[in-house]
Amino acid sequence: MLDFAVEYTSNNDACDHNLKGFLDSVQSAMSLPPSSVSSVVAKVTAMLPLSLLERVSDLLSPLYHTLEKPEPLTPQEEIDLQSGQERLWKLCEKCVQANIPLTVDAEHIAVQPAIDYLTYLTAIKHGKNGSPIVYGTIQAYLKDAKERLLLATKAAEEMGIPVGFKLVRGAYMSSERKTASSLGYESPIHNSIQETHACYNDCAAFMLENIANSSNAVILATHNVESGFDSGFFVHCAGRLAATRAIELGIEKRNRKLEFAQLYGMSDALSFGLRNAGFLVSKYTPYGPIQMVIPYLLRRAEENRGLLSSSTIDRDLMRKELKRRLKAAIF
Repeated sequence: MLDFAVEYTSNNDACDHNLKGFLDSVQSAMSLPPSSVSSVVAKVTAMLPLSLLERVSDLLSPLYHTLEKPEPLTPQEEIDLQSGQERLWKLCEKCVQANIPLTVDAEHIAVQPAIDYLTYLTAIKHGKNGSPIVYGTIQAYLKDAKERLLLATKAAEEMGIPVGFKLVRGAYMSSERKTASSLGYESPIHNSIQETHACYNDCAAFMLENIANSSNAVILATHNVESGFDSGFFVHCAGRLAATRAIELGIEKRNRKLEFAQLYGMSDALSFGLRNAGFLVSKYTPYGPIQMVIPYLLRRAEENRGLLSSSTIDRDLMRKELKRRLKAAIF
């Protein structure tokens, strides 16, 4: 999964520049062997000004995080919104030509309603070819994650549009809780990691049953650190549950409707285990100019400190494998 790793922007010129970077990532993907790239990743906050997305989200959200009902968009804001939508459409058209899915990242809840709106409009415009070309993202750490998923799939079914989702736990937990506390509203994040895991598994189970009987698709992006060993192989709690359920439902392992994904350099034991079992597996790979990628990676490291424990697991597994191979070579 190629991710042109740019952060949010505040003006249209920067948005145009970022669009070129995303288009170049599709072009790069086209030059690689078809089996080496599963999708291209985009951030809507890199293609529309952040302040505009916040305004649109306030207008779309049924629970305004303001003291008064927001004012309607100004004529200039409407023009900027249309320009941003056209950027996303242009990127999607490039993906259609390349036959490479476009995965739209989820972001802060303050801008997520606008991101969902733009993503689903794009999916409607380009999603009538039998399989989804646009994937939205569902963050399982949100209390209303399952509700969002159900509403989106129901709407897509009524319109006859195939829909794709990337299911993640979420990467903005600390900042979301701080924002909720500072503005005096209830945190949108589940109260415990166990609740988040349960929500993730519930959403994954729903999507597996859904894709077994439709043209929809799902990417299960997971790094759950709860793990163990089974017959000498790494077993991942959520990965194992999803893989087992997929087999029970008769979903072919190499079917593009189901894919697993992890961050590049993280949870490699899980990635290899699922791949060895025959499933499609991708690594989320950020790239770009060093001055742009470093701030992105620092933010991801801060937001995903809990994932560092999975790196320890990977190191332990590698040590055990090296010992096993050394013993095999000696004896």
